[in-house]
Amino acid sequence: MARRIESLFIAGPAGRLEALLEEPDDRDPIEAALVCHPHPQYGGTMHNKVVYRLARGLRRTGAVVLRFNYRGVNLSEGKYDNGVGEVEDARAALSLLLARYPHLPFTLAGFSFGSRVALKLACQGIGARRVIAVGFPTTMRDTAFLAGCQVPKVFIQSSHDEFGPLGEWRALVDSLPAAQAMVVEASSHFFDGALDAFEAAVESVPPPE
Repeated sequence: MARRIESLFIAGPAGRLEALLEEPDDRDPIEAALVCHPHPQYGGTMHNKVVYRLARGLRRTGAVVLRFNYRGVNLSEGKYDNGVGEVEDARAALSLLLARYPHLPFTLAGFSFGSRVALKLACQGIGARRVIAVGFPTTMRDTAFLAGCQVPKVFIQSSHDEFGPLGEWRALVDSLPAAQAMVVEASSHFFDGALDAFEAAVESVPPPE
């Protein structure tokens, strides 16, 4: 059976959003996953190498994965909205994903700025089974939205993340309910030299109980 790969546009709150939907290679999907990309003002897109590996790792565990570009990125309409509108873009993308796969449990995932977007949306009580937060940028100091968030959370960080140094990152993760930490030995925020190990870490994340 050929794997389904579909390029599409989603009706977003600021105009259409460019997206890519991919099913697993070798089986029917057992989960749906939305993957959010890094900061759009610093070159972040759904084709970022870490986002690609995150999406592929999730597909290998049986997820159908939807990636999308926030407003103003590549073919997506609109303009950057300081992280507020980008959460609403993610909500619109998730709505399409769940309309396509209404009977599957769903995960939210994201890298860097995208990990904040995924967590902000999931912590609004929308029914996500878990969040996978990759390269969470602790240098963006506002973490109040995480207080009391009971959604299962898996944080995956590079051992040498310049935007989320391990000391303060561990302190944050340890302070949160329903959170676990995974560290990948890598030379930078972008998991340089360790993308294979990062993807293997994504595949190893256990499903929530």
